[in-house]
Amino acid sequence: MTSPSNFDLHSPVHLVPSIGMQRAHLFERLGIRRAIDLLFHFPRTYQESSECQSILELKEGLLATVVGTIVDMDSRFSLEGRSSVGALLAVDGGGYVRCVWYNQPFRRENHSIGQRLLARGVIRSSGVAYQMRHPEVTVLEPGESPPPPRPRPVYPLTEGLSQRQVSWAIESILPLALDIEEALPSDLRSKAALLMKLDADLLPTIQDALLWIHQPKDMPEAQVARARFIFQELFVLQLALAMYRYACRHAAPAPSIPTNALIHSRILKRFPFDLTDDQKQVIETIRLDMASTIPMNRLLQGDVGTGKTAVAQYALLSAVANQYQAALMAPTELLARQHATKLKQQLADSRVMIELLVGSIPQAQKREILQRIAIGTVDIVVGTQALLSEHVEFAKLGVIVIDEQHRFGVEQRATLRTARTVPHYLVMTATPIPRTLALTLFGDLDVSTLKQRPPGQSVVKTYVVQPSQHQRWWNFVIKQIQTGRQAYVVVPRVDANDETETQGAVQWFETLRTGPLKELRVELLHGKMESESKQTILDQFANGEIDILVATTVIEVGIDVPNTSVMTIIDADRLGLAQLHQLRGRVGRGSYPGFVGLFPTQSKTIDPANKPNSNTTTASDSDPQSEEIQRLESFAKIHDGFELSQIDLRKRGPGDILGTKQTGLPEFIIADLARDEDVVMIAKEMAAELVEYDPTLTRPEHAKLLRQVVAKHGKSIAIGDVG
Repeated sequence: MTSPSNFDLHSPVHLVPSIGMQRAHLFERLGIRRAIDLLFHFPRTYQESSECQSILELKEGLLATVVGTIVDMDSRFSLEGRSSVGALLAVDGGGYVRCVWYNQPFRRENHSIGQRLLARGVIRSSGVAYQMRHPEVTVLEPGESPPPPRPRPVYPLTEGLSQRQVSWAIESILPLALDIEEALPSDLRSKAALLMKLDADLLPTIQDALLWIHQPKDMPEAQVARARFIFQELFVLQLALAMYRYACRHAAPAPSIPTNALIHSRILKRFPFDLTDDQKQVIETIRLDMASTIPMNRLLQGDVGTGKTAVAQYALLSAVANQYQAALMAPTELLARQHATKLKQQLADSRVMIELLVGSIPQAQKREILQRIAIGTVDIVVGTQALLSEHVEFAKLGVIVIDEQHRFGVEQRATLRTARTVPHYLVMTATPIPRTLALTLFGDLDVSTLKQRPPGQSVVKTYVVQPSQHQRWWNFVIKQIQTGRQAYVVVPRVDANDETETQGAVQWFETLRTGPLKELRVELLHGKMESESKQTILDQFANGEIDILVATTVIEVGIDVPNTSVMTIIDADRLGLAQLHQLRGRVGRGSYPGFVGLFPTQSKTIDPANKPNSNTTTASDSDPQSEEIQRLESFAKIHDGFELSQIDLRKRGPGDILGTKQTGLPEFIIADLARDEDVVMIAKEMAAELVEYDPTLTRPEHAKLLRQVVAKHGKSIAIGDVG
């Protein structure tokens, strides 16, 4: 099949030789819609080819390579209409191997007696001679030596496609790689190779890299080609973030909010505890940031219980002390209300005016609050995404604190920054984030980290509870309640799932309050409930009117009831380690030790009362050492959130590490954030250096690089206007 005369890299994939209309939909499943997509469908690994073997070295069932001369050809047909073509090879050095192809009659025309072939395939024994079914063959010219062994690419596939079909398609358009423009100047490729410590003076050109990654002559060549594409993918992203960051810092000035010694001491007196060294260090950094007219854009990440809220309050009160307004934005109304309540309690004896702005507030009250915000009689506004509304206008906004930033996404962060005013930004996350993910997801921000816990906090004891131990665990929960404590039961979903036969929070609530916990005050909380109902239940729980709160992961973030000492997590293996760690942080927050019981998923309907059921089997019973149980056992022993997040990144990928697929998180073709941390750091350093030298990439040598940055990330990172 030949290509049309006007065939190019942007032609639809069905025009590619060897694909056609019938097979095009299979390639589209792999995201390959145009010819150029084939070139960037990279191998996931390589198979090392072996040297040519003699007949004595061949073994049944193993891949082998032989060279020989065709001494016989035959064609066969079955009653079912199946055909085969066979070629008997006299292998160099003695012996025979029969090559056979089914339903490929063209083989009869392609091969003939006397032709020399290099054949590669899996050896099978037919009883008379060795056989290769559908071997890959190379025709050798008379006197030509066999080519040296070379790595063979192994591509990601989909059902209906074979490695050979994908290889043929890519091979047929490889000459078009010459038409792809080089975006990375040679000086950048040279510096990257040096910093990445490659055995090369510079990264290969795009044309060479495409050839080497698909048809390497050896593994070092394949590895340097992969290194080029990994670097390019990460470098282009870091460039986009660096350009956006530069634009944010220089677009408009922020108000200078200095914190003198008097203001500093007054704010610290508001805290009924001593700050940790980590908190003091971060506060000093924030003081410097907010005193500058360059907008602060800082991410504060910290492990559970390290005191991020106190740092956030410092930033809010610094603004208010300088006659500026402050805003605190939370991802849920539940958390926003909790923040507002705590602030009002802590500042009850002050003149600071605090208002809550959430969707469920009556319209008349909301209009009044908006008016007061606009004229400046409200000092601190606490709310949800309602704060992003065009109807919210601040008289003199100085700082915005965004809690659980990862739940908003990159584009919403850009929305905030396009507001009329340019305040300082402090964004927080209680989910410890591995460095590579933080540099990717929050690459436009400076990052501060809290790791120290306040003295006196005890480690929460965590247990994996097997089905045979369920009743014993519930007895322990009852004893905790009898000593005056409270408890959570967390269930990942609201309702039962018929496919997996697992129960939801609604079913567990009914079973527990009529079963093992029927003597206690049990209540239900989940995200589908009305806001007012959720708040009422949470208030009752905080006031000690409820013993056991059965809830979904809605309690994961920020819910703070110090009297709660025990948590049961149902189907714990369905949650990521970072999310489990967040949930674990909800207990043991007061002066009482905390306990967490992890219930692995059962393959049949869960029986919380542990009443024997002939249909009830569990993953752990059938395979006590299963990978998921081992993962939970590891979690029970590890209490460092950053270590857990790194494990999660390796096992579950970046999209799941935050408990939800992150909008704005780029999809990588070849880079891997868990594996390529060193390259992320190099790409970030080089991107920052380049943007400092050429902020909008307008120099002629960077024109092609700018086109690639805008095309790849212009929409998600809002850099389309830059250059």
